[in-house]
Amino acid sequence: MPRRIAFINEKGGSAKTTLVASLAAYLALERGRRVLAIDMDPQGQLGKVFGIETKRTRRSAIELLVDSTLGDPLDRPGPEQSGPFDPSRGESVGKLPLLKTRIPGLHLVVANKSLALFPAWEGGEVDPTARLESALRQAPELPGYDFVFFDAPPSFGPLTLNVLRAAEELVVPVPLTYLALDGCAELTRSVQTLRMRYGHSSLRITMVVPTFYRRTRLAHEVLDRLKARFPKEIAHTVVGFHVKIDEAQSRGLSIFEYAPGDRGARAMAALAEELELRGTAGGEVPA
Repeated sequence: MPRRIAFINEKGGSAKTTLVASLAAYLALERGRRVLAIDMDPQGQLGKVFGIETKRTRRSAIELLVDSTLGDPLDRPGPEQSGPFDPSRGESVGKLPLLKTRIPGLHLVVANKSLALFPAWEGGEVDPTARLESALRQAPELPGYDFVFFDAPPSFGPLTLNVLRAAEELVVPVPLTYLALDGCAELTRSVQTLRMRYGHSSLRITMVVPTFYRRTRLAHEVLDRLKARFPKEIAHTVVGFHVKIDEAQSRGLSIFEYAPGDRGARAMAALAEELELRGTAGGEVPA
């Protein structure tokens, strides 16, 4: 079965979506892994950075959560797309709402504003927070992937709870700013609560990634506090400000397609390899 990894930070502006897109692209392009990236943020930015116009796609992540209104997504075949492959629309593959990307081995489940209505239009169940886990557990396509990445929304609510219950590992991007540690404390408490309430004892923080690094005293202070708080989980690579990554995303490309020799590409490659190693026996990566 694939590793199910949620990229999560309860504060916005942490480079979360950039990490999901870049690490997924590297693992597929350079490591030959099969990756499914699921956008659970109603802003729908993950599809956009891969050049997919999420408003034009027929299928989206809401299908993983709602079956009483839309019909059971596991029993509904995806529409075939006629004509040449259009990267801006993606191409539906399988029974789940999967879209192909221009990168072989990388599929997406895109999101749009319809997600914001959940759980208002779900089936009226007492607990709507297990819908995502249930849909994936029944999906025949899932064992074919090496990784499933979740791009979680930057808030704690029913959507985030669905992600946390479906995931087994967490990657936490943390901007090196004054308030960043508050978000880490909140997330840690949320994970502990979820473990106790739902018996999800296998959920763990695999990697904490410092982002938006600048050579300032404050950034170094926050980084030192992160290392003290997460001595085993802290990533060995620190992500700075990389203009080429923004340029690549504006063109619907990964940094590895657009500027493979850029420092941003090297940083993302190092993080992807570190994440892969942390899934092996022992789970720790030498500095």
